[in-house]
Amino acid sequence: MKRAVYIILIAFGLISFGFYAGAIYGRKGTEQVVIYDNSVPSVKPSFVRAASLSSEEFSGRDFSPQRFNEVFSRVAQRSIPGVVTIVTEKVIKRKIVNPFFPEFDDDWFWQFFGSPPETEMRGKILGSGVIVSDKGYILTNNHVVEKGEKIHVELVDKRQFEAEVVGKDPLTDLAVLKIDADNLSPIPLGDSDSLKVGEWVLAIGCPLSENLAHTVTAGIVSAKGRSNIINPQHYEYFIQTDAAINPGNSGGALVNLRGELVGINTAIATSGQVAGNIGIGFAIPINLAKKVMKDLIEKGKVVRAWLGVWIQDVNDKIAKSMKLKTREGALVSDVEENSPAEKAGLQVGDVIIEFDNHKVKDSSHLRALVANSEPGSVKEVVVLRSGKEKRLKVKLGELPGSEVLASGGKESRTSKLGLRVSNITPDLADRYGIDIDEKGVVVVGVERGTQAYRVFRLGDVIKRVGNKEIENVKDFKEAIKKVDTDVILFLVKRGDNTFFVTLDNPK
Repeated sequence: MKRAVYIILIAFGLISFGFYAGAIYGRKGTEQVVIYDNSVPSVKPSFVRAASLSSEEFSGRDFSPQRFNEVFSRVAQRSIPGVVTIVTEKVIKRKIVNPFFPEFDDDWFWQFFGSPPETEMRGKILGSGVIVSDKGYILTNNHVVEKGEKIHVELVDKRQFEAEVVGKDPLTDLAVLKIDADNLSPIPLGDSDSLKVGEWVLAIGCPLSENLAHTVTAGIVSAKGRSNIINPQHYEYFIQTDAAINPGNSGGALVNLRGELVGINTAIATSGQVAGNIGIGFAIPINLAKKVMKDLIEKGKVVRAWLGVWIQDVNDKIAKSMKLKTREGALVSDVEENSPAEKAGLQVGDVIIEFDNHKVKDSSHLRALVANSEPGSVKEVVVLRSGKEKRLKVKLGELPGSEVLASGGKESRTSKLGLRVSNITPDLADRYGIDIDEKGVVVVGVERGTQAYRVFRLGDVIKRVGNKEIENVKDFKEAIKKVDTDVILFLVKRGDNTFFVTLDNPK
C-alpha cells in the first residue's frame, strides 16, 4: 500500500515539474504592449514586456518616466522660440451720451445738427502666432488681426517688431504676418493627417495676459475632423485636444512629440459661464493651413479649387432610405450648372465616397480635400450610384469669388405625413419666390405636431421622393405609395439651397 502511494506521489511530482519546465522553456514570449507609437512608417515602434521589468530595470529603458519627462521638456524648449505674442491695437469710437438731455442722443436730432460727438478708445486684442520661416513669416488666426490697425509682435527674447499683414483668409480663419527680423527659430511643419487620436501634443501660446507668454500645456488629440464648430459656411476640419487652451492662445502652436507644428490653436468650447479652458479646444490642421499660407504669401489671396456640388452628411435615416451599407461619404444634393461636377457626370443622389484616393468621411472632409487641391488639376472621384460604385474623372475649376467669400392648381393632402403640396402656379411662385419653371411640388401646408412640421417650411419645393423625380402632384402621390423603406427620402429646394431630408414612413 505504501509503495503504491509513493509511486503516485513521484508521478505527480514528475508531471508538475514537466508543466513548469514547459512554461519556462517552451513559451514563445510574453505579451507585448506598445508604450508609444510615433507613427513614422520607417521607424519600428518600441515594445516592452508587460510584467517582466522591475522598477530599477524600467528606469533604464527609453520609455521610463524620466524619459517621458525629457521628451516633453526637449520639445517645449525647441518649440517655444518659434511662438510669438501678438498684440493688436484698434481705435474704438463711441458716441458720447448726454445724461442730462437724453433727447439729444436721438438719431433724428442729429440729422439736423451734424454728427453726434464721439470719443476714441484704444483697445487691444491679445493673441499668439507661429514663426514658420526664417524670412519672418508668421502664421496666426485671422480673428487675432482682422480688426487691428497696428500689430505688435514680441519674441521669446523680448525683441519687439511691428508686423505687416501679408494676407488674410476668413474662411479658414488664418492670416500670415511678416516681420523684419533675423536669428529666428521657425517650427518645422508636420503632417496633421498622420496624427492619431490619443497621441500626445503640446499647446504653446499667450493665454489671458502678456505676462503669461509662451505658456506650455500638454494633452492628447481628443478627436479629428470636427466641423460646424464656429461657422458651417467656413472650411472647418478641426483637431480637438484637451491640452489647455484659453483666450489669447488663438494663433498659437500645437506640436507633436517630434517638435513638429501640426495645428494652429483657434477656438475653445466653454460652459457658457466662464470663457476658460474646460478641456475642449480646437486647432486648424497644418495640412489645411499649408496651402492657405502658400497662396497668401505668393498670391496675396487664396485660390481654391471648385467642384460645383452641394453636399451634406449621410445620416442613419438617409442611409436606410437609400439602402446604403455605410454612413460615410458626402451626399450630393445639387449639381451646379456648367460646373466641373456636371461636366464629369456627377448626379444628384450620388454619394461621394472617395476623392483623389482619400476615403471621404463626411461633407466637411470633402470640402477640405477639394480646398487643398489646385484649380485645373484632374482628380478621380468614386461615387455610389444606385448601390454601385462608379469612378469619374473631374477637372477642378477655380472657385468663383474665392478671394472673398409647372401648371395646374391641384392640391394634395398627404394625411399620413401631415403635408399638403401643390403644383407650382404663377401665384404660388410669386408668393414664395419660386422660379415658375422650377420642377417639383411646393409645400403649402404642414400639420403641427407632425414630423413634417419640424422638417418642412411653407414654400419648400419637393423635387424628388426616393429616386423618383417629381414634376407634379400626381408624381408625388405615386412616389409616396411606392416607398418600401422605413424612411422616406425627399430632395428639397429652399431658396438657393438644395438638400435631402427624411421622414419616417408611417406605412
